[in-house]
Amino acid sequence: MVMEFGDLRRGSTIEMDGVPYKVEEYYQQKMQQRAPVYHIKMRNLLTGQLLDKTFSGYGIKLTKAPVENRDCTFLYEADEMYTFMDSTSYDQYEVGLDVVGSTTDYLVDQTTCELVFYRDKPIMVELPTTVDLLVTETPPGYKGDTASGSGKPATLETGIRVTVPMFVSINDKVRVDTRNGEYVTRVSD
Repeated sequence: MVMEFGDLRRGSTIEMDGVPYKVEEYYQQKMQQRAPVYHIKMRNLLTGQLLDKTFSGYGIKLTKAPVENRDCTFLYEADEMYTFMDSTSYDQYEVGLDVVGSTTDYLVDQTTCELVFYRDKPIMVELPTTVDLLVTETPPGYKGDTASGSGKPATLETGIRVTVPMFVSINDKVRVDTRNGEYVTRVSD
């Protein structure tokens, strides 16, 4: 499918030279008595590399990438192969560590996420904005330690370490932002 620069949105996927890209930023620069210049900052969905591309002229045509997001549930990991189940069709997909990448810091059984497919092959895992994880290790808090701004290190069930408030203790569930790895709040069951 062909699209023009005006059809672009942040998060759109385009294909160039057989490689899918996700648009991070874009803008048009108009110059007097010259053709406009288009700037697109995009992320390679296969490698994660960020690329700045500049186009000039009128009627820039881009190709929409055949990328599909499928709602999935993470089931389990065995021998660095991660198994996900499609929430609609119940098909199961096994993907390697190269596809899952650093999302392993937030994956526990039954985590809902999106698998991104390019030409019917999974290429990336997109996590929800926040996930709830169990605290497995942290120093004890002391009565009266409620001052905001202070914190202590905690290890969560996936092995990731985050800074949590002093009142959080072992076996508490905490919500963590998957974009920056920071504590959001304590979760009550």
